Amino acid sequence: MFDQPLERKTHLSLSRLRPRLEKRFAVQIEANPLDWQAFMERLENSFASLFSLYEHLYAGQYDFFYHLENLLYTMARMWFERPEELKSLDILREQEPLWFQSNRMLGGVCYVDLFAGNLEGIRDQISYFKEFGLTYLHLMPLYKTPAGENDGGYAISSYREVDPGLGSMEEFVSLTTELRENGISLVLDFVFNHTSDEHEWALRAISGDLDYQEYYRMFTTRQLPDAYEQHLREIFPDEHPGVFTYRKDLEKWVWTTFHSYQWDLNYANPVVFDRMVEEMLYLANAGVEVLRLDAVAFVWKQLGTNCENLPEAHMLIKAFNAVKRIVAPALLFKSEAIVHPDEVAKYIAPDECQLSYNPLVMALLWNSLATRKTRLLKQALAERYKINRRCSWVNYVRSHDDIGWTFSDQDASRLGINGYDHRKFLNDFYTGIFPGSFAKGLPFQLNPNTGDMRISGTTASLAGLEKALGEETSYEVELAIRRVLLIYGVIMTLGGIPLIYLGDEIGYLNDYTYRKDPVKFGDSRWVHRPYIDWAKFERRNEKGTIEERIFHGVCNLIRLRKENDVFSCGDLEVMDIGNEHILGFVRTCSTKRILVLANFTEGEQIIPKQILRIYGLDYSLYKLSNGDKYDLADLSLEPYEITMLATC
Repeated sequence: MFDQPLERKTHLSLSRLRPRLEKRFAVQIEANPLDWQAFMERLENSFASLFSLYEHLYAGQYDFFYHLENLLYTMARMWFERPEELKSLDILREQEPLWFQSNRMLGGVCYVDLFAGNLEGIRDQISYFKEFGLTYLHLMPLYKTPAGENDGGYAISSYREVDPGLGSMEEFVSLTTELRENGISLVLDFVFNHTSDEHEWALRAISGDLDYQEYYRMFTTRQLPDAYEQHLREIFPDEHPGVFTYRKDLEKWVWTTFHSYQWDLNYANPVVFDRMVEEMLYLANAGVEVLRLDAVAFVWKQLGTNCENLPEAHMLIKAFNAVKRIVAPALLFKSEAIVHPDEVAKYIAPDECQLSYNPLVMALLWNSLATRKTRLLKQALAERYKINRRCSWVNYVRSHDDIGWTFSDQDASRLGINGYDHRKFLNDFYTGIFPGSFAKGLPFQLNPNTGDMRISGTTASLAGLEKALGEETSYEVELAIRRVLLIYGVIMTLGGIPLIYLGDEIGYLNDYTYRKDPVKFGDSRWVHRPYIDWAKFERRNEKGTIEERIFHGVCNLIRLRKENDVFSCGDLEVMDIGNEHILGFVRTCSTKRILVLANFTEGEQIIPKQILRIYGLDYSLYKLSNGDKYDLADLSLEPYEITMLATC
């Protein structure tokens, strides 16, 4: 019956571990046998996948089955602790596994303190979220972190405690419940590559506990760090050279890929995986529906490699995925991999990350605004946009982070573009150095040795609104507003989940007050993380204000998206218009077709009627914005206009 050795080992392992589980949880099973039956059915369905991954990663451990048994104990315990309403949500999600692909989905992201002060403030804004149409709310890291510099919340001191300045875990659980009751899924970051050096595990390591020192990668001499660093790149070279930090309190070198206070976890130790599974399930049981997996590319280390995007990194994510399919099926993973586009795509799969940020489209939208040409963007949509049909992109134009020019040099060279020179142009353009630039951005992480850097700035400031208001005329203000609506129009119609950095919808400009804060001064990303002035938000209701014009424009785009299911299930075909200044693509679903046409220049652009006929498959179309019939004729696109034509 069991032809393959792994299949037999899987069967035997579960059959031998099951009685031990039943004995351990006899009281809970007797109290709720149906609950146990549901857990065991999911365990039996996914155990083969989990076992094969776990064995590949940890079979070399002398106590392999001890760790596997502990993992199953943790999973069963967290299942019994899972609230009934979330178990009901699990069933709904299993019945409709592609719920996140709906054209009704709309994401928003913000920092709790900057947007609303605290968790209670977020609760107070639920009515605004509903007015805006949000169904997906990503709250930036709100965990307990070190005082002072903490990488914007990404140095986690406890996955189970909220920053006291924001509220309590009880308030957080209450918030997730209320959001869910209002049709909004809560999204959090799962920072699973590293903890802060103030995490309990790190503190116990510092105290001399050898078991906890093995939670991290520590070395008493430079021999191995030097060997590793021959192949590693520096992430924050202006803070510390290489990727290791010497700790006098340990008399050891600690692996710190990012900041010196962020200690990389040692996933070669199965205890680390088991403990992080528990932290993940704790968050799922608190009501989190989507976890953004932070720094996925770096989680596995292997001497002689660059320690990025290794096969074991994918295995770890798949193992986490197998666990959550058993204990918390409603939970989704979203990948964050700001790496080569080939590598980004490898994390997107039903058994890995069902959702993924799309950093390439984000970067190429800004590239298209700077160059007034859409060649790189069209190439990316034609060749790199298609992913597994059971997965989805999360498309965005700005995030909390910087903009990195993540296009492939090979892709660029096929269009006659030199990657290095083009990145320099884009950096010059968006920092305002390039003559004629409309942007007001700041450099981030400038490497003086290579000239490499990334860009900080709010959407409105990068699109020209700040410069127009301060130095130019109402004409330039109008162009800047149109640029904002253009790029948001593209992400609303591409498919996937459009994500708005909250504040963009009313045109927030750069906030330079961060320079007065000694903790934030050295990190230009804080310029696009402004404190929200709700008096400014109120101006969205005042006719003719910039806030009202942008808000009304974004809301109109959201309305068009939500009224047309072609933007959920539809395929995407890039149009060959013969005009490099226009982005055109077709969304199709069943018999319905919508042509999306976007002009990335300050000048009028004409699309010949025969192009519309070819891609519209009809002589008569109508404008989605107002329902007016459009008899076939050459189409004129105004500066930075995006329009949608549908088949009648």
